[in-house]
Amino acid sequence: MIIYGHSGQDIRRMIWRRKFKLLAVAVLIVIAVTLMGCTKPKPTLNALDKFWDTLGGKTTDLVKETK
Repeated sequence: MIIYGHSGQDIRRMIWRRKFKLLAVAVLIVIAVTLMGCTKPKPTLNALDKFWDTLGGKTTDLVKETK
């Protein structure tokens, strides 16, 4: 099978090189996104903490504050 002077083996090599380059670029992007995601600090859950503090009785009594 000869297409424009290339044999089947040459065509397979060209396809493999393109796939390898695409795979290498995709892996680099995934690694970069992973590393950037690891550098961010974890956000605090203030609303959930306030909710559990209220349920647990860690509230301030307004009557005691006014006296």
